[in-house]
Amino acid sequence: MNAYLILEDGTVFTGEAFGARREAICEIVFNTGLTGYLELLTDASYAGQAIVMSSPVIGNYGVFVEHGEADRPWAEALIVRDLTHLIHDPRSAEDLDEYLTRNDIPGIKGIDTRQLTLRLREHGTMNGMITQDESYDLDKCLASIKSWSNHRPVERVSRKTEAVFPAGAIGRVYRDEDIDQELLRKLPSESMQPLGYQLDESIGQRFRVAMLDFGLKQNIVWNLTRRGCEVTVYPWNTPMDKIIATAPDGVMLSNGPGDPMDCADILPGIKQLHDSGVPTFAICLGHQLMALATGASTKRLKYGHRGINHPVQDIETGRVYITSQNHGYVVIDDTIDSSVAEISHRHLNDNSVEGLRYKNGTVKTVQYHPEGAPGPLDSDYLFDEFMNMMVKDV
Repeated sequence: MNAYLILEDGTVFTGEAFGARREAICEIVFNTGLTGYLELLTDASYAGQAIVMSSPVIGNYGVFVEHGEADRPWAEALIVRDLTHLIHDPRSAEDLDEYLTRNDIPGIKGIDTRQLTLRLREHGTMNGMITQDESYDLDKCLASIKSWSNHRPVERVSRKTEAVFPAGAIGRVYRDEDIDQELLRKLPSESMQPLGYQLDESIGQRFRVAMLDFGLKQNIVWNLTRRGCEVTVYPWNTPMDKIIATAPDGVMLSNGPGDPMDCADILPGIKQLHDSGVPTFAICLGHQLMALATGASTKRLKYGHRGINHPVQDIETGRVYITSQNHGYVVIDDTIDSSVAEISHRHLNDNSVEGLRYKNGTVKTVQYHPEGAPGPLDSDYLFDEFMNMMVKDV
């Protein structure tokens, strides 16, 4: 079946449908990673977006649901050059086409993704539509595309109730490893929900951390629990008074999708957190929200930073780290009050702000994803620094 990608500038790409057969209007963004497609699809920061994979061949290791950043995909659609059904890892439960179909995510393959990526790079991120309708009306499609907006996606992706992850939790358990893999492929979709969590009982509890969920990647939690933290995850709009009243040893502000100004109503609470003296570590959207709460401004990037090969320099040490990134907004450096915070990290490609160290000594934030660790341990030290902040506070 043919499928069509229509961009808001009127450009049309023709390809072949895979995954769910439904129409999708979303923001079209590109990712330069060669691997990690499941982690991308399940990253809530992609809510409302179609991911263009610039790597030409996708799908060759199938799907391991336990590697996902959430229990469901959040991306709106997937766009690839070549989709392979030849899975070279026998541990895979299903192929990518099956996974997208099961989760109602449309895909389009056979697209010249290099040409599409160059167009987005030159003209900027834009809205688009994926449709399988052979008789689509271009003018009507363009009107729908241009009127669409990714409004307040954090409200959609944040959890609705609190959840506690014990110290020593190191990953989800989805299946019995003794199950025959051919049988596993035939199991119903509900079998893909987690059965529980792996627990390393040798890891004792050291700290209690409160996490505000703006679109949390699960690996952020695992990086804390394997260091001995009990993590309580709260909905994004939980009153800060309630969180501080629980006397956590530290607070984390998670990653998440969209324009940080969509969350403007919680900025007073984040400013309260900054002033409270509670050790705080913020990632991605959380980094932007802390900056906004303390008087800085943000802006939208032309085409964003999305990939696993972004070079970032620690200004204090001069060391360069290869980082995983997924964001379309950045903090504007000349709006940062030097009496409040100093820039700790910069992106070496465009010199944008990638980290802030606050003068109160209790808040550190980064724009990128240290839990992504494409190095694989390049930025792992940031979690250890957060541990040290909590040690000093005890």
